Amino acid sequence: MYSGSGDRNGREHEGGHSEPPAAVVCASGEFAAATPAAATATPAAATAAPTASVTAFVDARSLIGCRHRLHLNSAHPEVLTGVTEDAGVVQRREAATAHRERVRDLLVAAAPAQWTVIDPAQSAGARAAATMRACAAGAPRIWGALLPQEPDTGRRGGSEILLRDEQRGGYLPIIVVNHKVTDPRQPDPAEFHPLTTGLYEWNPRPDRTVRVRTQPRDQQRLVHLYRMLQRHGLASPALVGGVVGFHADRVLIHDLGPLLDEYDRRYADRIAVVRGELPTVPSKVPECRQCPWWTRSETPDTPSCERWLTDHRDVSLVAAGSRAEVLRRHSVDTIEDLANWTGDAPDDWQYEPFEEAVVTARAWISGAPLVRRVERLRVRRADVEVDVDLESYQEYGAYLWGTLLDGVYRPFVSWDPLPTRDEARSFAEFWTWLMEIRAEAVANGKTFAAYCYSRTAEDKWLYESARRFSGLPGVPTEAQVREFVDGPQWVDMFEAVSTQFICPNGKGLKKIAPVAGFAWRDPEAGGEASMSWYRLAVGYDGPPDIGQRTRLLEYNEDDVRATKALRDWMAPTEPGARSAEAEVPAMADFR
Repeated sequence: MYSGSGDRNGREHEGGHSEPPAAVVCASGEFAAATPAAATATPAAATAAPTASVTAFVDARSLIGCRHRLHLNSAHPEVLTGVTEDAGVVQRREAATAHRERVRDLLVAAAPAQWTVIDPAQSAGARAAATMRACAAGAPRIWGALLPQEPDTGRRGGSEILLRDEQRGGYLPIIVVNHKVTDPRQPDPAEFHPLTTGLYEWNPRPDRTVRVRTQPRDQQRLVHLYRMLQRHGLASPALVGGVVGFHADRVLIHDLGPLLDEYDRRYADRIAVVRGELPTVPSKVPECRQCPWWTRSETPDTPSCERWLTDHRDVSLVAAGSRAEVLRRHSVDTIEDLANWTGDAPDDWQYEPFEEAVVTARAWISGAPLVRRVERLRVRRADVEVDVDLESYQEYGAYLWGTLLDGVYRPFVSWDPLPTRDEARSFAEFWTWLMEIRAEAVANGKTFAAYCYSRTAEDKWLYESARRFSGLPGVPTEAQVREFVDGPQWVDMFEAVSTQFICPNGKGLKKIAPVAGFAWRDPEAGGEASMSWYRLAVGYDGPPDIGQRTRLLEYNEDDVRATKALRDWMAPTEPGARSAEAEVPAMADFR
């Protein structure tokens, strides 16, 4: 039996493909676009296969992510009719569309005679016909290419760019995405240098200045396009494809040859799911957090994914993703199966100590939200403590750095719509203030520490801001940022939680801080919701909404106060204060 999870490398899509969304089932030979809501769909068990009179089509985005969601999208699109699409998904798709339009205008303006632009306003059939005519004519560069749908294989798809291979013939697929595909790095030493080329010429060379960000969805889409080009004799024998990322400063080149076998296996599986030839069942994976099928069922008589998993006490509720797949191979299907495990760990278990997985199951059964890994909890404390939390908008920048010192909340914010130069001003003010507080503490013979929750975002935007605004007043150098974040005064409370607690219900701040007694003022507070609030606050779509600015500031303030509350609970300094050591059971209590 195939589980609903299938591929565990799935990530939330950015909604940026130029193709119609998700998988659809339509009348043979005809194109049928899924609604936006259906594109974001997932819940319960397999249903009957489509009738012989319909054809199922699958695009490249369906190759990554939950198989059960794919089944439900294709078998029951009517359930999601009228369902409001997740605001974060909508915003990412709109941002990706705008990014692609900027890249198109940049490239076409640089060499208009080289480009054939396929009119996106045409029907899908007309776009595909125009693409094939341009290829037949040997057009050097094609923008907005859409390849003919394949009723027999079920493939459909398009590429932002088809680049003519002047040396070997055929075309190279190049896609444009709104996420990062590389990161800067020091030139050497390095075991591997990726191939890149400039935006305006095809001249692949090893690039010593960047490292690759692994993006399986990009690679699978490129191989998908290669197979479609190959069908028409249009694939370049070079067997490579390219990706233009968020910064649009180069083309990252992928070798497609080693990916073909995995793609073919994956595609065969996914098209069989859409055709109803393979059954699927739910399994908890990261994308469940934003999936509309999590709380919806395909028929009135069947449960939602959440209900199905709970009713079946499915092991993925405590061992999500690939962990559940490993456990199922050892006949561990339920939480009770895992809780009752005795003996050595499975030989193919490659995650946390297996004993902790067993304890997690036992804690879930008992209702314990946390379990102590250690006898004594430790958190670095200081005489002067500052809590820090930032708010960013997609990849455009960080508009708010919130701080808490001695119970006083102080935000450093720019309400100019990102991207804006004013972001440099607010960042510089934040950094200058933080360093002054640190220096003052040292001068007074006091210890200092700054705290965040999950430093990944803070570290990213500290470095990004230092790079982008280098040389402007008050902006630190990358070396100054590195000295701070690599030192003992920058404390990640997420790391303190992860190393000292087992968390059956998740490790997010909004999961952990309530156990310490903290509550957010806004019941809708969250990262995705804040994206919508920000658009209203700065007036992307109309006059600025001052009320939403207040909402964002309160949300940010609650986050820094939650971080402090968690720290005080884990390592109390006041006599008689609540103590996690006293309230949270230890692993020994579950053995």
